[in-house]
Amino acid sequence: MHHLTSMKKIISVVGARPNFMKVAPLHRAFLKYNDKVQHLICHTGQHYDENMSKIFFDDLELPKPDFYLGVGSGSHAEQTGRIMIEFEKILLKEKPDLVIVVGDVNSTVACTLTAAKLHIKTTHVEAGLRSFDRKMPEELNRLLTDQISDFLFVTEKSGLENLKKDGIPENKVFFVGNVMIDSLVYFLKKAESSGSLEKYAVKPSNYVLVTLHRPSNVDSKEQLDKIVNMLNSIAQKRKIIFPVHPRTNSNIEGFSLFDKIDSNVILSDPIGYLDFLNLLRNAELVITDSGGIQEETTYLGVQCITVRRSTERPITVEIGTNHLVGDDFKQAEKTAENILNGSIKRGSIPDLWDGKAAERISEIIISKLSNINS
Repeated sequence: MHHLTSMKKIISVVGARPNFMKVAPLHRAFLKYNDKVQHLICHTGQHYDENMSKIFFDDLELPKPDFYLGVGSGSHAEQTGRIMIEFEKILLKEKPDLVIVVGDVNSTVACTLTAAKLHIKTTHVEAGLRSFDRKMPEELNRLLTDQISDFLFVTEKSGLENLKKDGIPENKVFFVGNVMIDSLVYFLKKAESSGSLEKYAVKPSNYVLVTLHRPSNVDSKEQLDKIVNMLNSIAQKRKIIFPVHPRTNSNIEGFSLFDKIDSNVILSDPIGYLDFLNLLRNAELVITDSGGIQEETTYLGVQCITVRRSTERPITVEIGTNHLVGDDFKQAEKTAENILNGSIKRGSIPDLWDGKAAERISEIIISKLSNINS
């Protein structure tokens, strides 16, 4: 009988696309402890594209979520509010011992706040990252989540420094490495047979992969126009594969820019994780405004240009293959030209980005949970 009471319940939250890759390795790591822990997954449905989510559960070998909130999109306030209302119902019914949030989306802060107010312990995976740009919604989500979390797991050394500056007690903070890289390492072999290069008729190390989705980059006609000019210029040298985020797509359409785009730029629908991974590892250059892709390219040793004024992942610039060029697309074009002409940055892999972060996290959590009174 005693055994049953010592069983702990953990709920991990996924909100948007990058969260799936971060929870998958955690889920696998907890399976080893299934006599001690029941690990459940709550998908808030913040990313409302059903197809996108399906691709992820199939690709990432994740089980169907145990709870699906289906909150969909809306303004930040509407979305965050709806997530809190729905997540609270689940917490009251399930009474978990711990809630795990990952990354920096609205679900991250909403679920942490909801759990903390019900006195349920919370864990932030990928804590301490800072862009120091509070205009980015993600930055506010990170700042707030880190302040109220009980256990904070850090991916790179800047995270340790930032949390210290923010006055977070050191006994809450653990430097464990990067769960995003866990997924990468785990799926690299499987991704090799994805056939995505054939699909786009490109050869390894002979094309440029582009992903742009930030509102600051794709929501104004002026910026999108500059992006198209940059792509057209690079397309004179290399084929470009540009998987288009639904929002970017409707903007290109709305600003009637489709006709302006060079035929050497291949626009595609959003791509599944394995196909994307295959394109990523074989690209000669990646141009992005995403968070996680900066890390993945650094691990893979692929040149990356980040079209943003700041990065919350500075290790990718300091020792990795990431070039931070600001939101100036002329500068991005120049940097791209230099890289394609062979002036590349030789990077190295950051500490503890070894595919075992989730194992370290699960071990720490199991020992912490056994100290929390049943």
